[in-house]
Amino acid sequence: MRLNQCQNFHDFRRMARQRLPGPIFNYIDGAADDETTYRRNTQAFEACDLVPDVLRGVAQVDMSVTVMGQKLAMPVYCSPTALQRLFHHDGERAVAAAAGKYGTMFGVSSLGTVSLEEARKISGGPQVYQFYFHKDRGLNRDMMVRAKAAGVQVMMLTVDSITGGNRERDKRTGFAIPFRLNLAGIAQFAAKPAWAFNYVTHERFRLPQLDGHVDMGGGAMSISRYFTEMLDPAMSWDDVADMVRQWDGQFCLKGVMSVEDAKRAVDIGCTGIVLSNHGGRQLDGSRSAFDQLAEIVDAVGDRIDVMMDGGVQRGTHVLKALALGAKAVGLGRYYLFPLAAAGRPGVERSLELMRIEIERAMKLMGCRSVADLQRRHLRFR
Repeated sequence: MRLNQCQNFHDFRRMARQRLPGPIFNYIDGAADDETTYRRNTQAFEACDLVPDVLRGVAQVDMSVTVMGQKLAMPVYCSPTALQRLFHHDGERAVAAAAGKYGTMFGVSSLGTVSLEEARKISGGPQVYQFYFHKDRGLNRDMMVRAKAAGVQVMMLTVDSITGGNRERDKRTGFAIPFRLNLAGIAQFAAKPAWAFNYVTHERFRLPQLDGHVDMGGGAMSISRYFTEMLDPAMSWDDVADMVRQWDGQFCLKGVMSVEDAKRAVDIGCTGIVLSNHGGRQLDGSRSAFDQLAEIVDAVGDRIDVMMDGGVQRGTHVLKALALGAKAVGLGRYYLFPLAAAGRPGVERSLELMRIEIERAMKLMGCRSVADLQRRHLRFR
């Protein structure tokens, strides 16, 4: 399959599967336990119908939005994700460049494989730093100081990952960082020599945000141990309130799912929340962000910017979330599979297809701007 033959999420996923060793494909594709929440994330959109207006004179549409003080040319952004260098040797560089080209926001993770500073130089678009709360409070402070110095506009604290989810696909292949594969996993790597060649002939795998804190080179700490040993399960609202004060800027909590927590986020001074179940990778059986969106927007949407991610595969999915009151919608696997399949050209093609789908769907809905999308345009089955 070639890149120009990819027309949608499923095509990119198939192309990534052809290229990636099984353990890495399943790391992206997999989720927790029975993967019920992962499937539900997309099904939630499909249980909601659009009701279009006609004869509205929509020769031109404006799909730009402003979220957490950042102007985006379209209402989707590239959610920060870990370990992108494993999927393609360009990793976050490809995503930063593509997001910059399309005038949207992107993020670098604490577990990112390119530094905040380098990513900042690549894209002129707004940059998010997604980080985890560590037991070492000094490390948390240092990360924020470094992000501020790098010119990061939005701090995004992940709050649904105080311990790692039960990702059984990874256990079956022995997937870990550093690699500790079982025989089945090794055989799957051997079957994809092109990936292996690219991996070994480009720069070595690093986690620049954690240099000096996690020794990946010596194999001293795997990603699973990072979650169990370095992250602080005792993280509390008081801890986060301190960080919001220290950052003194746009601060977002990713992984909020209840009205009560959304209200607390407002109370401690956050400027945004992302409704998210981590792509179904943490607590299986948790509700989809789309299904929680309306009640949280009703509770706090006039006081804080509400975003969501999880299961987004189509422009019409984005329109449904915007009609419920989301300010913007995060993409994850939607750009990771194209990254794995083809690097920067893959990410750019996926964002171009999304842009075209959103524009077409807005015209067919009779909406000239994102603000025109209202709940009256939706019916739930």
